[in-house]
Amino acid sequence: TVSCATKVTTEPVVEEVKALESSVSDIQKYGNLVLSITKSDMDSIGAEYGDVFTISFGDQVLQAPYCTSYSDVDLGNLVLRNDGDVMILAINMGDFASTYGIATKVTNPDKTYEWVFEEGKKLEDVTLTLVLSGKGEYRDQYLIHQLSRTNDRNDYSSDAVFANFRGIKGGNLGSGALYRSSSPVNNEIGRAMYADKLAEENKINTVMNLADSSDAVEGYFKEEGFASPYYKSLYERGQVIALNMGVSFKTREFQAALVEGLTFLSNNEGPYLVHCNEGKDRAGFTSALLSALMGLSYEEIAADYMTSYENYYHVEKGTEQYEAVKRSNIDSMLSFIAGVEADNLSNVDLSVKAEEFLLAIGMEK
Repeated sequence: TVSCATKVTTEPVVEEVKALESSVSDIQKYGNLVLSITKSDMDSIGAEYGDVFTISFGDQVLQAPYCTSYSDVDLGNLVLRNDGDVMILAINMGDFASTYGIATKVTNPDKTYEWVFEEGKKLEDVTLTLVLSGKGEYRDQYLIHQLSRTNDRNDYSSDAVFANFRGIKGGNLGSGALYRSSSPVNNEIGRAMYADKLAEENKINTVMNLADSSDAVEGYFKEEGFASPYYKSLYERGQVIALNMGVSFKTREFQAALVEGLTFLSNNEGPYLVHCNEGKDRAGFTSALLSALMGLSYEEIAADYMTSYENYYHVEKGTEQYEAVKRSNIDSMLSFIAGVEADNLSNVDLSVKAEEFLLAIGMEK
């Protein structure tokens, strides 16, 4: 018997570095750099919105996502944006040129301005290398920043959708026990009156206000046009706890306030209402935690959370944007509560994990 063996050697695959060289054609009034490259150049290396670029010039090495608007990134963050086929490198609400020592803005007595460079340097000396270093790394955040909504009741199908008001049910949580909504007392986004009427219709007895202090609540009562009498009656009866919570659920302050609020609910009769300003983030975390504790599945909790984005932004289930929000928000919340990776959320007992989380942050059985 003759056997033959073929030795196969595989050379490591070397990824092609996708890079562009650019000069600066102008510095805009607020310090944004206008680059010489265009969207066609970006297309030529396969760049798409949501990709991340490593940008080098002088002794600086920075990273910025490729986007379409300054508001596609948070305040103070870098963005490489396409502005009608012109590429702009900027800081959202900041001055890129001054921050990174490219030039200094000098305003003349007649209110005109000019950019002054170090001695011996000029605009033409500024060159940058842009390397596509993070394919799709910012894509979810880019899609989330595209969300937009109005505060016009006529743009929504019902008062409940407009007020983001709904009951939560499933698992061991019966119908008509727990509700969530936008604020029925702070009318900053024009929904307080609608949420207040729905609270009354659903006979809400106890309220957990995650957003406001007591002073803030009492200040709303005095505002011109205040139209939430039912909420005021609950507050005056001592059935509203005002927790004045921040938005980061990972902080000790948030968790301590959460324990205080849930203890208040447990010492009072329902039906219960949990709200913040929009009823989306702080109320979203609290509702997800209570839903998990009461035995709702991952799929049910995620669907309830995403209803807020369907209500506010008309995000459609199954779209790339819907999945981006879900991954970034509710999956992150439940992963934090359960202490597991998002991929395992369907495979753990979220009720057990929610109880363990509550005991760990100071809740008593």
